[in-house]
Amino acid sequence: MEFLNYHHLRYFWVAAKEGGLTRAAEKLRVSQPSICTQIQALERALGDKLLRRTPRGLALTEAGQKVFSFAEEIFSLGDELLSTMKQRPTNRSLRVNIGITDSLPKLLTYEMLKPIFHLPQPVQASCWEGKVPDLLAQLATYRLDVVLADEPAPASGSFKTFNHLLSECGVSFCAEPKLAARLKRRFPASLVEAPALLPGPNSALRRSLEKWFREQRIAPRLVAEFDDAALVKVAATDGLGFFALPSLVAGEAVTRYGVRIIGRAPECIQQFYAISAERRLTHPAVMALTAQAKVALPR
Repeated sequence: MEFLNYHHLRYFWVAAKEGGLTRAAEKLRVSQPSICTQIQALERALGDKLLRRTPRGLALTEAGQKVFSFAEEIFSLGDELLSTMKQRPTNRSLRVNIGITDSLPKLLTYEMLKPIFHLPQPVQASCWEGKVPDLLAQLATYRLDVVLADEPAPASGSFKTFNHLLSECGVSFCAEPKLAARLKRRFPASLVEAPALLPGPNSALRRSLEKWFREQRIAPRLVAEFDDAALVKVAATDGLGFFALPSLVAGEAVTRYGVRIIGRAPECIQQFYAISAERRLTHPAVMALTAQAKVALPR
């Protein structure tokens, strides 16, 4: 197993920041040959040259720029760790990495995220959208602090995860005003052979809708299916068909997209989860997100 020698990395980092070996040696209070030896050892370990000589002195190579960027973050985090453990005040932003499943409605996602931007400490959030398996793999290696999803993590996964239910609601059916007025009259029977814009077949919402359609003995006419929930709404505003979305965000969809609600199916349950790698949530931003979601999002 390979290990990074952080002692070598620090010597390189200081030399790059100081712009030369002489100034770095003075700052670190070691000899210049010692620094040169340490940096050469780091270059051998990484398999690439990090510094090159120019008429004006040392300059970073392309690989050196990448390594320097990582070193900046590593040693900055080290200083932050010391300050935190010694309870010294810090102005550093709280970083949080959030995975968001691509099937989660964007309007609802932002409602979930809002609390983290109102914490006393400044927050720097990185949000990554993707498929559930990919996001859970990132969660398992702690590259993500939490995953927001519209279904729990599968129990058959190769690593342990913990599901925290944030909210649940029924489903609302919407369409552009003319189509909505026509389909509203005999809802839900009016959906038989009605043009439908449905989410992708692998989404939790699609599975819930298929089950509800069977129970109601409704067979709409599939016009298109989309993985992108925002694209569904754009197609619906053009009159291509009706669509379904969690009732929690139906009112916002009416306001933003000018659609109208045809009817609701409260028994067609949609659930929303925060998925973590640890049973107990400890990250302040994740704790704020989950706590506020349980209060602000009706169930």
